[in-house]
Amino acid sequence: MAGRVAGRLGAASAPATSTPIDELRRRVEDIDMDAEPLGGQRVLEEIDRLFLQEAVWFHHPDYLAHLNCPVDVNAVAAETALAAVNTSVDTYDQSRIATLIERKLIDWTTGKIGFPQGDGVFTSGGTQSNMQALFLAREAALHGFSGRQRSERQSRLVILTSEESHFSVDKSALLLGLADDAVVTVRSDVEGRLDPAALEESLKGALNAGKVPMAISATAGTTDRGMIDPLPDIARIAERYDIWFHADAAYGGALLLSPTRRDLLSGIERARSVTVDFHKGFFQPVSSSALLLRDPRDFRLGTWHADYLNPEESDEPNQVDKSLQTTRRFDALKLFATLRGTGADALGRAVDRVVDLAHEVHEVVEKHPDLRLVSGSDLSTVVFRWQPEGVTDVDADALVAPIRRHFQEAGSLLVAKTVIANRPCLKLTLLNPGAELDRIAERLEEIAATAARMHEHTTRPTPTYEESLNETK
Repeated sequence: MAGRVAGRLGAASAPATSTPIDELRRRVEDIDMDAEPLGGQRVLEEIDRLFLQEAVWFHHPDYLAHLNCPVDVNAVAAETALAAVNTSVDTYDQSRIATLIERKLIDWTTGKIGFPQGDGVFTSGGTQSNMQALFLAREAALHGFSGRQRSERQSRLVILTSEESHFSVDKSALLLGLADDAVVTVRSDVEGRLDPAALEESLKGALNAGKVPMAISATAGTTDRGMIDPLPDIARIAERYDIWFHADAAYGGALLLSPTRRDLLSGIERARSVTVDFHKGFFQPVSSSALLLRDPRDFRLGTWHADYLNPEESDEPNQVDKSLQTTRRFDALKLFATLRGTGADALGRAVDRVVDLAHEVHEVVEKHPDLRLVSGSDLSTVVFRWQPEGVTDVDADALVAPIRRHFQEAGSLLVAKTVIANRPCLKLTLLNPGAELDRIAERLEEIAATAARMHEHTTRPTPTYEESLNETK
């Protein structure tokens, strides 16, 4: 199978195929899962034909859509080892040295953040990391309350976050049983960063309304624009009001390794909890994320005892005490392999490369006569529209989805779509340090030319009867 994967990966001429979704659906629906088994060799052939042939290849230079990265080869080797051994790192007796290796990687990450006595745990991704952080914040806000008092206080808890924060904040509020209006959306500035003055205004409004602020959730790398909220200012407000400060650095956390941009994360060391996704800027296979805490004692807020997992007579480092999961993969081995095989300095240079590349692409868009740059970025996103002089907002809006769909159906170029200031936009997310400016500029020309053809087709007046007769002569 390794040979088949390598062959497909090396031969990929586009990020995806043009096979219609109806055909893909038919191929899957036609499989009888209760049929006689195929045997090992034939099932590998089926996986090759069914999945690998139709896979989306994030390493391809024309994959420019979402926060998916090409992966470090050392991490791929580690993935093979951890899957074959099938270690679970919830308790020490199931993992032994694997637990100690994970602890080593957590200590390394908290050291980079600036948590000298910090702690953490690997998770499945940023959504889980954010949810666990807000769960612990909820428990901190409810500590010492029980029964009816606890229920009444929980009904008044609120989370303050920017209008551009990740959807997992709202989802977490729902899963944590908070009120429907528990997420207080704070306005951002024109560049998409949380406005500290607006945060304090919203905070005072919540307090005056009898609410109990349980957390401020800032974003170090918004999904759409790649903007980093002003962490030092937010930290000062959180400290003044004694509120849990969570920093969602799922996207921007890789700047911890940047030789030139680490200062963009200044203030993150003052957060009480931090989310970092290694399967973004650290070039790890999915899944590989972590929740990091400044004070290890905060994990006690969520500990749940079970005799079969938490033997009281043992001081073994059982990490089930820290995790929302019980059975949990040894994902730390992948990051270990990358740091030992490729090195932190090389990762840092790769992070700088994709950010530099995004800023170079911004310049290309700004100079293009038919494209319009919608937003800057602290990280590696490019948000833009096709809108030449004279084309109305409404006409440009109408083309965004068809442009994206056209290239997706062709499989030749994958770009994303989002909405900024109520206007649909196209978005590139650059996480491939091997991508080249010239190639991306060529793809932007293709996008512009395709948009122009679509616009001409949709705005061409319907010919009169006489004109139709003349065209047929």
